[in-house]
Amino acid sequence: MLSPCDGAFLQALEATLPEGTLRPADDRYLSEPRGRYRGQAGAVACPASVDEVSAIVSAAQAARVGIVPYGGGTGLVGGQVMTGGPAPLLLSLERMNALRLIEPEGGVLVAEAGCILAEVQAAAEAADRLFPLSLGSEGTARIGGLLGTNAGGTGVLRWGNMRDLCLGIEAVMADGRVMHGLKRLRKNNMGYDLRHLLIGSEGTLGVITAASLRLFPRPVRTGAAMIVVPSPQAALSLLALAQARLGEGVSGFELIGGQGPRFLSEVMPEIRQPFAQIPDWMVLVDLGLVASLDPAAELEALFGDAAEAGLALDGVIASSEAQRAQFWRLREAIPEANRKIGAVASHDVSLPLAALPDFIDRAGPALGALGDMRINCFGHVGDGNLHYNVVPATGKSRDAYEALRPQVIGTVHDLVHSFGGSVSAEHGVGRLKTADLQRYVDPVAVATMRAIKSALDPAGILNPGAVLGG
Repeated sequence: MLSPCDGAFLQALEATLPEGTLRPADDRYLSEPRGRYRGQAGAVACPASVDEVSAIVSAAQAARVGIVPYGGGTGLVGGQVMTGGPAPLLLSLERMNALRLIEPEGGVLVAEAGCILAEVQAAAEAADRLFPLSLGSEGTARIGGLLGTNAGGTGVLRWGNMRDLCLGIEAVMADGRVMHGLKRLRKNNMGYDLRHLLIGSEGTLGVITAASLRLFPRPVRTGAAMIVVPSPQAALSLLALAQARLGEGVSGFELIGGQGPRFLSEVMPEIRQPFAQIPDWMVLVDLGLVASLDPAAELEALFGDAAEAGLALDGVIASSEAQRAQFWRLREAIPEANRKIGAVASHDVSLPLAALPDFIDRAGPALGALGDMRINCFGHVGDGNLHYNVVPATGKSRDAYEALRPQVIGTVHDLVHSFGGSVSAEHGVGRLKTADLQRYVDPVAVATMRAIKSALDPAGILNPGAVLGG
């Protein structure tokens, strides 16, 4: 049984911490981007060092007070807000934002958990290296939260997600002890690899305070193209063709259904469209190549082969870095346009690559049987991740579909599961998908997760209710 983060607890805790570490829980800490959850907290703790994090967690453990780790607040599944139960203590590592080490030759950067992703990217660029994680919230998302949710983004096809980009972890465990695991090794077989246990655990097993992150040589030459394809199946075949020609030179491969650009023309007309008539399906192909290869020439050759095979109907090759950025701006603005329109339900799912076309073919009619709705389908098709968003029919608001929402979500998730996919591709479980975890994940796996949680956090103080539920 947890206790509330009340005045007596805060008074005792404040006496052990530097002045200003504890703050009131204002609105920015209690809301989340979709507005579906409203959190609660007795206070926000903003430590400036791992020792202060240790002291805070130790005190919470002794008093049985719940702790909700808070990163950049960009999570979409409610992992950063606790809506019920005894009021927790929010733990924000925003003041732990130092870059402890940059080794360009070793390909390593050590960042504290409060570092903003865009700042890590900039630090890597200043050292003539690349930290390749890229996503729409990179100006506010923090390294600790990105690790806690095993974030992916647009570069997973080539570089992997956060799990693949992390060499070592420093973390404070539920009893306040510090696990010093900031190794900078590519090979280390000394027992269980605990970094992978903490990455993706959403703060339920420990509080990540710093990480050793992989850096890569920057691609010498970059390029991009928007290519109209006749179908999602053609998009998959085009991906295979591109990889056969260029291997890891294919840095990104995004599938974009026509509904997203149509939303952009409606609510964000300033976004430049690559085609006069918006096609039903197009892909954004992004290249990062060595000096001896010309991206424009390679894309032209790829388009020629694809057109001959019936995989490409039209295309625009970026003539400059500015135009390449315009292509990516269109892709990254689609979720924003989706929010402006107002979705009935947004789904972050992943499927085996070969199953993507069949899923898309079957999901539309299945949802159509429930009512009149539009589908905004886009995503990182190169790694099987689709953002499959169900949107009200023209002229209707999402409020009119509230009663249908559980059926919509269940229909999409059941279909994903039937194809051997996952109903959480890159945003985690949080509090939104705890029932989905129980429904779709193997029972033995769930029991093992509960055993790990019980072993590492027996009092249940770390992010109570997240991932495994109550």
